[in-house]
Amino acid sequence: MKYLLHGEETERISMRKIQDSDFNDWLQFFRDAQTHIHWTPMQHIPEVECTKWYEKQRWRYDNDMGGMNALIEKKSGKLIGHCGLLIQTVDEKPELEIGYSLLPEFWNQGYASEAAKKCCDFAFRQKFTESLISIISKTNTASQRVAIHNGFSVEKSTHYHGIDVFIYRLFYRDWLVSNS
Repeated sequence: MKYLLHGEETERISMRKIQDSDFNDWLQFFRDAQTHIHWTPMQHIPEVECTKWYEKQRWRYDNDMGGMNALIEKKSGKLIGHCGLLIQTVDEKPELEIGYSLLPEFWNQGYASEAAKKCCDFAFRQKFTESLISIISKTNTASQRVAIHNGFSVEKSTHYHGIDVFIYRLFYRDWLVSNS
């Protein structure tokens, strides 16, 4: 589980491994239709989708494929979302991605940018890769702004799991310049 940021913090967020006790809070994500407007619509009831999501994270943890970290707002102690480093295959090539999802009540407050930056800094300081990506639906301008805010730029357009996406990329050398 080298890619997890368990125990890491930002100014407003603490990061930890997901826990079973997070399930009911995260279930709200799957009950809110606006969280899925940029991805394939859910095929099942929210409880089933949330269960599958947690099973996927546990599989990632167990197979050293990265995984999402629970994002806990320090001020309130609430689960606000997830962010993490994920091994993905894009156009038949393995990549290290920064993925993030927040509960809608925490959108537009800078939490996604803050968490994604922490993941980016962690990955490059640990020298996991020469570049990081974010896979972002072409319609998701909010996530595109997060990527741009953190120094990523569009590398290409492709299909990913049946969705038209942009692949945003940040190279280590560019991160190093912006952090020196």
